[in-house]
Amino acid sequence: MNQAAIRALDIVISFVLLILGLPLFVIVLLLGYLDNGAPLFFQLRIGREQNPFTLIKFRTMKPDTESVGTHLVNSASITRLGSFLRKTKLDELPQLFNVLAGHMSLVGPRPCLPNQHELIDQRSERAVFRVRPGITGLAQINEIDMSTPRKLARYDRLMIERMTPGLYLRLLGATALGKGRGDRVKASVGYRNTANGRGRQD
Repeated sequence: MNQAAIRALDIVISFVLLILGLPLFVIVLLLGYLDNGAPLFFQLRIGREQNPFTLIKFRTMKPDTESVGTHLVNSASITRLGSFLRKTKLDELPQLFNVLAGHMSLVGPRPCLPNQHELIDQRSERAVFRVRPGITGLAQINEIDMSTPRKLARYDRLMIERMTPGLYLRLLGATALGKGRGDRVKASVGYRNTANGRGRQD
């Protein structure tokens, strides 16, 4: 699928979703202040051509949660509101601003952290970084997360090769209907709190 066509769809759909979701955005923002005092979460991610950008989401974890892959974080770090936001995927809503800014696409490989070196290597080998990262994608709806870098990179490449307007819309529709959870917090994994104030969620 032509990248210009994807970009056009991203802009139109994101703009409409932001307009329709503005009241909900304000409500979640206010609830976030009551829940943890810092409702928005900002984190450096790797984007197209491996250029870094700042991803924005609604915070779902305690502010002192370590900045690592979600699959390495203990479930105890998720706040009460955060649990609801993750289940409904409303935590992703602010990323529409990333899409409009050109950092992301609605559909694409999930943006990784700079310290996820194995995943970066796997994606580099498959030219995954030639496209914008996305809010959702083929791997996410199939529940393939960043704990399996090689498998994730393979699915990312497969999605890029097969991308059409139909697939783009099907992946969006499947995500809206609740299919897939992407990176999941593992309850059995220990974690360390840090004092850098950067929460981790995905």
